[in-house]
Amino acid sequence: MAESVYKVIELVGTSTESWEKAAFAAVAKAAKSLHDLRIAEVKELDLQLGEDGEVVAYRAKIHVSFKYTHDED
Repeated sequence: MAESVYKVIELVGTSTESWEKAAFAAVAKAAKSLHDLRIAEVKELDLQLGEDGEVVAYRAKIHVSFKYTHDED
C-alpha cells in the first residue's frame, strides 16, 4: 500500500440552533472546496452570548482532515 499524507485544518461553524448544526455547517462548507475529507473531530464547543446573557449562537471548533495530493506527485 502506498503512503498517504493528510492535511488538518481548523474550522469554526456556527448555528443559532445547536452545536451539532454548527459542526455540520463547518463540514458542509469545507466539503464544497476540499476533496477527500476523512475525519472531522470536535475540539471545542462554546456559546456566543447576547447583552442579556441569552444564547445568540452555538459554536463548534473542529479539525478536519483531508487527503493531501500535489500535482507533481
